[in-house]
This record gives sequence, C-alpha cells and structure tokens, in this order.
Amino acid sequence: MPKIDIAQTPYRTGSIYPEPYNGQMAGRSSHRLGQAAGLTQFGVNIVYLQPGAVASLRHWHLNEDEFAVVLTGELILSEDSGETIMRPGDCAAWKAGVAEGHRFVNRSDAEASFLVVGSKAEREVATYTEVDMQIHMEGGNARFTYHDGSAWAGPRDLPKGDLK
Repeated sequence: MPKIDIAQTPYRTGSIYPEPYNGQMAGRSSHRLGQAAGLTQFGVNIVYLQPGAVASLRHWHLNEDEFAVVLTGELILSEDSGETIMRPGDCAAWKAGVAEGHRFVNRSDAEASFLVVGSKAEREVATYTEVDMQIHMEGGNARFTYHDGSAWAGPRDLPKGDLK
C-alpha cells in the first residue's frame, strides 16, 4: 500500500445520529484513513474537534475493541466513571463488552485531534449511556433502537448528564 495522502482521504463532518443528537455533533469532523486504504478488519480515523465540540454521545461497544491516542490539543475523556484530561501522546482503550461509556470533549479554545482505531465486527451494538438509544450495525447499515430494543421514534427521556 502506498503512502496515504490524508488530504485525499474521505472526509466526514457530523455524525449519523438521528436528531436531535446529530445537531449536537457540530464542530466534529474526521478523515477516514482505514476506508481510504480499503481496510476491512479495523477502522482508523483522525477525528478533529473544534472548541466546544464533542466526538460522540457517551457510548460503549458490545463487539468491538477501541483505542485512541490524542494527536493535538487538549481533550477531556468523559467516561461514565469520571473525567480525565488528555494531551498529545495520551492513550485510552476500551475492551469490547465492557459497559463503560466514553467520549472525547474539547473544552479548550483551540482545535484538538485524536486517532481512533476500532475493530470492525460483522454485527455490532453500541449503547449510549446518557440517552435511551442504541445503534445496531450490520452489513454497513445502521438501525437505531431504544435500550429495550424497540424501534427508535425520537427521544423519549431527558439526557443524563452534560451532553456538551
């Protein structure tokens, strides 16, 4: 595989979340490095967060391991169990099936970025711990449900904690 030109990789802004959660991902963008290389067993992305932006809703993965390393700036690793300041070179990892919701938040006044690597399970369920929502991924298709497995029809509860 030749050198990957990051500027030529797929670039995505926002998220695939339904509203109102997609709107809360303003200031989030990513370069899809693994996709550009045609990788199928794991994903690799550089995520950029503008000041005040969040990377995702706090979540955990049923079938996929996840690893992140901060590249630039200062981020807050927000987990169900607490918060940790993360600076360039700091790493974090989450084992599949461990119900510890996590996400990155940029509370600084400068852009920050991190590299995230995650396995690509054939079937995946991610559970969001601040809101009553799950995403079910299969064959590249996403389906949203409530925690009880019923079909998503919009928020039915108030968020738990600070979504921003």
